[in-house]
Amino acid sequence: MIAALVFAIAVPALTPVLALDIGTGYVNSGLGNVDPRTLAGNIIKIALGFLGVLAVVIILIGGFKWMTAGGNEEQVEEAKKILIAGIIGLVIILASWGLANFVIGQLMTATGTNQ
Repeated sequence: MIAALVFAIAVPALTPVLALDIGTGYVNSGLGNVDPRTLAGNIIKIALGFLGVLAVVIILIGGFKWMTAGGNEEQVEEAKKILIAGIIGLVIILASWGLANFVIGQLMTATGTNQ
């Protein structure tokens, strides 16, 4: 009984995967029609956005450690190091974003697919 229920649920779900090309020249792979350059640009933007958020969180953690140091010089120095590392990371991420944006824009312009 359970096997019949699983089969009844699984077969309709797998039907698009089992589709055969019968000569029409079109098979729906589900990947879409996105240009690979656009896809690479979107992936880079998402990754750099995530890293930017991570850098801001690191800066916030450093600020929190500094504010809660209570005058302890060791904790203040550790907080300063965290803040400096976060700021350097943010600068690197922003520079990477600018460079990636420029390169992808130039590729789009050079290949005639400028958005």
